Amino acid sequence: MKNIGILTSGGDSPGMNYIINGVLNAAFIYKFNIFSILYGYKGLYENNIKIIKNYKLLNLNNNGGTFLGSSRFKNFKYKIIRHKAINNLKNNNINSLIIIGGNGTYIGSKYLIKKGISCINLPGTIDNDILYTDYTVGYFTALNTIVNSIDNIRDTAYSHECIFIVEVMGRNCGKLTIAAAIAAKCEFFIIPEIKFNIDNLINEIKFKILNGLKNAIIIITENIYNILKLSKYIKKKIKKEIKTVVLGHIQRGGKPVVYDRILGYSMGTYAIKLIYKGYHNVCVGIKNGKLINYNII
Repeated sequence: MKNIGILTSGGDSPGMNYIINGVLNAAFIYKFNIFSILYGYKGLYENNIKIIKNYKLLNLNNNGGTFLGSSRFKNFKYKIIRHKAINNLKNNNINSLIIIGGNGTYIGSKYLIKKGISCINLPGTIDNDILYTDYTVGYFTALNTIVNSIDNIRDTAYSHECIFIVEVMGRNCGKLTIAAAIAAKCEFFIIPEIKFNIDNLINEIKFKILNGLKNAIIIITENIYNILKLSKYIKKKIKKEIKTVVLGHIQRGGKPVVYDRILGYSMGTYAIKLIYKGYHNVCVGIKNGKLINYNII
C-alpha cells in the first residue's frame, strides 16, 4: 500500500485546492493512502500529519487559498530541522511526498530528495516563475484580479486626469506585470527583466503628455523601486498629480478562474499517475497544452 503525504508551502495561490482534490480523487482510484501535512514544511517538522480517511467529507470548496494551510518556514534550511521532519515521514510510513508551491518550496524538496525522500513537485504560485512549465496554478486568477483592479483605477485616473503607479506581485519575475500591462492597456510598465532608468521613464511621460496624454497607468513589479519615492520624483519633474496603489495580497485570494481549476485538478491527478507508474523526484508542468514531467535534480 502506497502512503503519500501532501503539503502546500509558501505563498498560497488560487487553485491549490483543485490540485489537492485531483490528488485525492486519483488516490482513491488507485487505493493509495493520503496523509495531510498541515502548514507546509512547518507542519512536517511539527509532525502535524494526519491520514485522510474520507476525502469526500472534506470541505474542498471552490475558494482560493489552500485547505491544508501554508507557511514560509525559513528554519527548514537547518539540518537538525530537516532531520526531524524526515523522521516524522518515516514514522508515519510515508513513501512519497506531493509538494505544491513555488520556487522556495521546490528548494525545500531538494533537501528531502538528497536524504532519499521521493518527491513530486507541482507548481502552485501566482508568479508563474517556475521553469519548464508554461503556466503555474493560480497565475491566471491573479492576473484577472490585477486587470479588474486596474480597470477600476482607470476610471479615477480618467476622471481626475492623473497618473497612477500600481505595484503588483511577481517576486523577481515580471510575467504578471507584462501580461496585465497588455490586458489593461497600461501606458508604462517596469519589470525586473529590463533595467529601470527613472529619467528615461520621465522623458517618456513628458513626450506622451506633449502628444495629448491626460491620464496614465504605470504598472511595476514589486521589489524594484519604492513607489512612494517614485511618485514624488515624477510629480516634481512633470507637475502632475501622481497616485500610488499597492495591490498586495488581494492578488492571492479569490475563487480560481476556470483555467486554474482545470489545470490544478489535472496536475493533481497526473501526480498520482506518475507515482503509480513508479516515477520519483519529478516536477509536473504543462507545455503546449500537454502535461509533462521533468527531473527535479
